[in-house]
Amino acid sequence: MSKRAKIIIGIVVVVFIVIVLWLKKKNSQEPETFETEKAFKATIVRKSVATGKVVPLEEIEIKPQITGIIDKIYLEEGTKVKKGDLIARIRVVPNEQSLISARGRVNNANISLKNAKIAYDRNKTLFDKGVVSASDYEQIELSYNQARQELINAQNDYKIIKNGSSGQGGVANTDIRAQISGTILEIPVKEGDQVIQSNNFNDGTTIASIADMSKMIFEGKVDESEVGSLIEESDIKVSLGAIENVKFPAKLNFIAPKGTEEGGAVQFKIKASITLDDKYFIRANYSANADIVLEKKDSVMSIKEALLRFDKKTEKPYVEIKTGENVYEKKELELGISDGINIEVKEGLTFEDEIKIWNKASKEKKSRN
Repeated sequence: MSKRAKIIIGIVVVVFIVIVLWLKKKNSQEPETFETEKAFKATIVRKSVATGKVVPLEEIEIKPQITGIIDKIYLEEGTKVKKGDLIARIRVVPNEQSLISARGRVNNANISLKNAKIAYDRNKTLFDKGVVSASDYEQIELSYNQARQELINAQNDYKIIKNGSSGQGGVANTDIRAQISGTILEIPVKEGDQVIQSNNFNDGTTIASIADMSKMIFEGKVDESEVGSLIEESDIKVSLGAIENVKFPAKLNFIAPKGTEEGGAVQFKIKASITLDDKYFIRANYSANADIVLEKKDSVMSIKEALLRFDKKTEKPYVEIKTGENVYEKKELELGISDGINIEVKEGLTFEDEIKIWNKASKEKKSRN
């Protein structure tokens, strides 16, 4: 026998011995076993989390009634005010053309009044002597009174243009006062800034914003896939990023009838009134999350969602039920709601069925080895 043939025979013998040893070891291994679980009753709550912020229910912006320059600011942001409290004062910078025109009106009214006074005095003397009739005298007196009133009107107009107020009203236009009781959230101007009154072409300069901080609401957005499950006047919980481990009760009172597209998804605005706790001071625009219960079922047949498998072809959910020693049967299920951990089983199981726990026992065995 040649040397080459001996080598080939030797290799074949070695391979045969390796295969025999491998088969022997495999046959000596214990069959893989799996632990099982049974279905149980549970209360399952399907929730949605809406992100948003906490804002005051009532917030107003105070704008000037005249154009001018901020002369003095009396209060600071965060100050609590009552309706009518003085916040700032404006110094009027009058338009020169309007000021000259108003001064001219005053001069003309003075001239007219002097002439009317002369005519009145003359006719009154004649009336007292019986020379002028009562009707003529009354007409002269009316003209004189009208001239006096015209001078007063012209003088008031001049004062308003020059100073921003005639001084006869209860509150001067130059005084910026709180329109509601609350807290000053922001004063976006400083002394020396020019401000513009609100008109048809301009919203006007905001001098201060005030809000009632005792009445706060949550404003957030939910996805269109969940908005259909929301119910107005339902109870929700609001948690704030600035206050840990505290959830404030709230009531959902607004769901937008129209959504807006953001990042390829349609979002719907929601609002909820929050019941505050006096122990905490809530600031405007705190970031917040709202836990909204979309669906809840009490005491329904449930299993852990981790036990589920899905058929590769039909994509239907199923579990494997123990029918004998290391023998399992595939059962398709009809499922209900899920909370991410437990899931409702509508059909396909009984409470006595033992459900296969996938790979749990085999993993523990490998870790021991």
